[in-house]
Amino acid sequence: MRYTIQGKTGLWELIVGLEVHCQIISKAKVFSGASTAFGAEQNTHVSFVDAAFPGMLPVLNEKCVEQCVKTGLGLNAKINKYSRFDRKNYFYADLPSGYQISQLYHPIVGEGFIEVTTDRGTRKIGVERLHLEQDAGKSIHDMSPSKSFIDLNRCGIGLMEIVSKPDIQAPEEAGEYLRQLRAIVRALGTCDGNMDEGSMRCDVNVSVRPVGEQTLRPRVEVKNVNSVRFVMQAIEIEAARQIELYESGQTFSQETRLFDADNLETRPMRSKENANDYRYFPDPDLPPVILTDEYIENIRKNLPELPEAKKKRYVDTLGLTPYDAGILTADSETSHYFETALKGQDAKKVANWVIGDLFALLNKSGKTILESPICPEHLGQLVGRIADNTISGKIAKDVFELMAQTGKSPDEIIAEKGLKQITDTGAIEQLIDDILAQNPDKVAEIKAGKDKLKGWFVGQVMRACQGKANPALLNELLNKKLS
Repeated sequence: MRYTIQGKTGLWELIVGLEVHCQIISKAKVFSGASTAFGAEQNTHVSFVDAAFPGMLPVLNEKCVEQCVKTGLGLNAKINKYSRFDRKNYFYADLPSGYQISQLYHPIVGEGFIEVTTDRGTRKIGVERLHLEQDAGKSIHDMSPSKSFIDLNRCGIGLMEIVSKPDIQAPEEAGEYLRQLRAIVRALGTCDGNMDEGSMRCDVNVSVRPVGEQTLRPRVEVKNVNSVRFVMQAIEIEAARQIELYESGQTFSQETRLFDADNLETRPMRSKENANDYRYFPDPDLPPVILTDEYIENIRKNLPELPEAKKKRYVDTLGLTPYDAGILTADSETSHYFETALKGQDAKKVANWVIGDLFALLNKSGKTILESPICPEHLGQLVGRIADNTISGKIAKDVFELMAQTGKSPDEIIAEKGLKQITDTGAIEQLIDDILAQNPDKVAEIKAGKDKLKGWFVGQVMRACQGKANPALLNELLNKKLS
């Protein structure tokens, strides 16, 4: 079922394509030996090549080529054994050379796809290409009311531009495509996917047309959207703006706009350029990249398990729901934590603790799973102590809180606090007998048919033993006494 938007004159449909720029994980830049480390003082990670000093020649970083091939394989894409670099000419203050080294005519990776699942079903979103290029620097406009400043630390960092086909039909599909892409590059170790730091940025191409129309109308590119949520919002807002223009009899040409997240609107940036505006020509300083079948296969053989394959394994082998499996495989850090905690334990119970209690704890403290105060081994141990009846599920919640506060193992906390569950039948029977003897009137009410009072008795016994009685054993013995 296709996603549609109700306008004043009828139903409209969306045509969306995404251009995602992923900074390549590599210690050095793509054409120089300068560092790629994030967060350094401005203009301290800049070589003469990055700053475009006269006479400086680029030298291709092979690690960046390997990362592109690895990503292409993760996108089910064709790896092109011949690729070539082109110069894309334009002026930005943060692009010292006046051109960007990119790949227009012969990209390193060809067509592939990403499979996305939303409420509307599962669809394959085509990937048109992945090309290797260099990043520009960064213009800083908020340090002075009258001047702009340039930081070239980012200039020359290797970028993978991953261009989708215009197959995306709904904001939710765009969001899921981005999540899947981010999970893939993180699992492969080719990009950290941190949109808030700018290492993964998205340009969104949006056009609309009446349902049933076959021609493509002019598209608008919304530049540099830096979160999945903002991408989905930008699509909705820009589509609504275009529909309103068409329905009021106005027209517009292809253009580039910016997304204003504070005011929830897109604003004009410039008219949209075409390839000929950039005067592309082959870079004379760089030879073509020639890959062999052996090189590509060696990379393929060493690929880690990808998120979709891992998700399928969690469902088929571990018995998790697709929803739980999707959350646990969203990034490699979470799946690693889960699998470490899982050793010897019930998968569903471990998943419940990770997705429920652990995620709530991390969200509250603003920490990532790598910063978790509870290590995965201790969480697995906690699940094991519930399973072997050392503690009850209720006491486990208290132990979990103490684990987060102290960093201690559940066994240490259980021993220190005397929390071990009472499983001695005789001891529990004695507690039940005492409570029954103290409340003959309520015993009589139960025998008269007020079964709900059994819960009251359970609560009284638990209070008397500070919650340490095994709940299943307690209920079994109480029912026998009252029958």
